[in-house]
Amino acid sequence: MEYLVALIALSAMEIVLGIDNIVFIAVLVGRLPESQRDRARQLGLLLALVTRVLLLLAISWIVRLVYPVFHLSSLGLPDALLTEEINAVSWKDIILAGGGLFLIWKSVYEIHKKVEGLEEGHAVVAHAGFTTVLIEIAMFDILFSLDSVITAVGMVKPTRTGLMVMIAAVVLAMIVMLIFAGRVSQFIERHPTLKMLALSFLILIGVMLVAEGVGTHFDRKYVYFAMAFSLIVEMLNLRMQTKTKKTQTAAV
Repeated sequence: MEYLVALIALSAMEIVLGIDNIVFIAVLVGRLPESQRDRARQLGLLLALVTRVLLLLAISWIVRLVYPVFHLSSLGLPDALLTEEINAVSWKDIILAGGGLFLIWKSVYEIHKKVEGLEEGHAVVAHAGFTTVLIEIAMFDILFSLDSVITAVGMVKPTRTGLMVMIAAVVLAMIVMLIFAGRVSQFIERHPTLKMLALSFLILIGVMLVAEGVGTHFDRKYVYFAMAFSLIVEMLNLRMQTKTKKTQTAAV
């Protein structure tokens, strides 16, 4: 019974944490020709599944990532300005902060392209873009998976049975994401304002990762609430625009 509850809780957590992954994949595959998007999306999520399972199997290595590799005070920074969490720097902190900065840069770059109308040529996207997109997805799969796996290890004891529960939860969550990822991507592609909102979410997620990397932790529920609230407002705007267009068409 204990492991069943853990399986349900972990599956739900993996789905929630996987929302970041789905949004990022949706934005990236949007740069590809429509004929390649489904394939890229499925491969991206399968890469995420493989990454998570491999990280779980390497659980002893994952646990060591949270141990400090150096202290900021050893670099000459005054102890008075450093809390214990900020002072001690682990590989997890370095990976999260570095990945968060790259995610912020990537999202800002995509927003700049949309605002300025700079799009890659179709021939380039169709050829080189597919491989490039898969590489970018794989990189961020590692980033999102690392955070997800460390959270999972904190919820379930890393015994053999616990490991099987964690792997089962990851597989169940990925099945759910595979079912809904296509619909999410198509919906975002149909509505440019939603794509801009999704990119803004990714900037927020990047800031959150950087904050965690430098030892400043805050409750993710507030971030997800802000994202959900923004999405609801945007959905209301889209509904209002649709009704306005119908009214104008009927009047003509």
